[in-house]
Amino acid sequence: MARYIFITGGVVSSLGKGLASAALGALLQARGYSVRLRKLDPYLNVDPGTMSPFEHGEVFVTDDGAETDLDLGHYERFTGVPARKTDSVSSGRIYSTVLEKERRGDYLGKTIQVVPHVTNEIKDYLRIGEAEVDFMLCEIGGTVGDIEGLPFFEAIRQFIHERPRGECILMHLTLLPYLAASGELKTKPTQHSVKELQSIGLAPDVLLLRSEHPIPEKEREKIALFCNVRKESVIAAYDLKTIYEAPLAYHREGLDQAVLDAFGISPAPRPNLTRWEDVMDRITNAEGEVRVAIVGKYTQLGDAYKSIAEALTHGGMANRTRVRIEWVDAELFEREDPAPHLQRFHAILVPGGFGERGTEGKIKAVEFARTRGVPYLGICLGMQMAVIEAARHLAGVTNAGSEEFDHEAGEKRFTPVIYHLKEWVQGNHVVERKLGDDKGGSMRLGAYNAKLTPGSRVAEVYGTLEIEERHRHRYEVDMTYRDKLEACGLMFSGMSPDGKLPEIVEVKGHPWFIGVQFHPELKSKPFAPHPLFADFIRAAVEASRLV
Repeated sequence: MARYIFITGGVVSSLGKGLASAALGALLQARGYSVRLRKLDPYLNVDPGTMSPFEHGEVFVTDDGAETDLDLGHYERFTGVPARKTDSVSSGRIYSTVLEKERRGDYLGKTIQVVPHVTNEIKDYLRIGEAEVDFMLCEIGGTVGDIEGLPFFEAIRQFIHERPRGECILMHLTLLPYLAASGELKTKPTQHSVKELQSIGLAPDVLLLRSEHPIPEKEREKIALFCNVRKESVIAAYDLKTIYEAPLAYHREGLDQAVLDAFGISPAPRPNLTRWEDVMDRITNAEGEVRVAIVGKYTQLGDAYKSIAEALTHGGMANRTRVRIEWVDAELFEREDPAPHLQRFHAILVPGGFGERGTEGKIKAVEFARTRGVPYLGICLGMQMAVIEAARHLAGVTNAGSEEFDHEAGEKRFTPVIYHLKEWVQGNHVVERKLGDDKGGSMRLGAYNAKLTPGSRVAEVYGTLEIEERHRHRYEVDMTYRDKLEACGLMFSGMSPDGKLPEIVEVKGHPWFIGVQFHPELKSKPFAPHPLFADFIRAAVEASRLV
């Protein structure tokens, strides 16, 4: 039976609960324990799949097809444990489930209320898979005091009360602001945050304090006294040069020991931190540097491409190379020649996205990479842009475009070489979709297999002819144009097992030009870089030597 660690936040949002949860999970693994991490989000969306990246950042996708919060990406990158649908729970999902049960008559005519019906549903989610791991880490989104989060906090209060003593602890992350005028770290916001927790029947066992300045011993003692926490359980969380320093930094501060002490686990197994020491060695002792341009449409918000940025960093680690990422707004190239902007980069990446905005600029970036011999990686829409560019400039389909753009505009303007995916095979059944279907959860989502062409570059990169990768898209390349495109040098080197859906394209004779319909960044980890990103950065390193 799992022990539960609930991670909450106070004072302000965006303090790094997800990163702290992931780092703690990694530290518990280093001591030999098995873990699973779960995110409870108070928003009323069923999932973040239909949210704008500007609103919510990246949508992370699991093997079983869930569209989730980007924190699940942190969980996977730090622990290597594949997330599941049940590891991302929003208020919207909880209320939808409760209302579906009410409509079916499952509650036998009772009046449906937040307590006990909503809180019971939350607790049911918490228990899923608890027999599989030693520790279940559950992060609650938002901050204590948010009205949307109250049902989750009440459910946690009930859950802790119902479990045997010593099976649950609460870790609370707060901010220790520094007032330059007085030269002081102020503890009062933390005190008020803990008081807010106590007012709803919860009390922290461990306090994690974000601070830009060293925390004096007397301040720790004060916080411990006024927040009713052992001084050894008041842990500093300082700003770091890289997120991958977090496991080692938190271990130095005693976080994992404080958590095990709170559970009464003594003596605790000694940690093996070799994995994270190697990760930090590869980051801090890089032997070179490459510049990579990410040409996208959500470049104002780095979190929109969080997994891509991290996967590029992992690729750099694999090559002991520092990767300098620059975000380039694709719409810029719809007004200006891309050459002056892109010629200083060693590699170009065009990520996924939805809608027509910025696509003509992406196509110009693809053309620049193809014609100048610059290493290119296209992901999802980035692959489709590569196909459109080849169709226009190599295969003579001068008006090539996507059915997505015509559908968006409400008129036919292009010869579509990309079409709306109407059906595909998932497991042992056929999935069908129509343009008018609900947008949420209606894409080709989750892990699918692909077969690679022997002798292709991707087969060499992967070292195998069969792969499994995660998808998130509703448009596909029209295979009607395959022969014409391959005759021009665009090779379809990866296909679905039934041979109907293209997964990978590459340009023959190019130093490194690959487009993939899936999202390889979602499976990359600092201690296990994805092979595509590792080889992409290797190609960038070679390109840098030619400059």
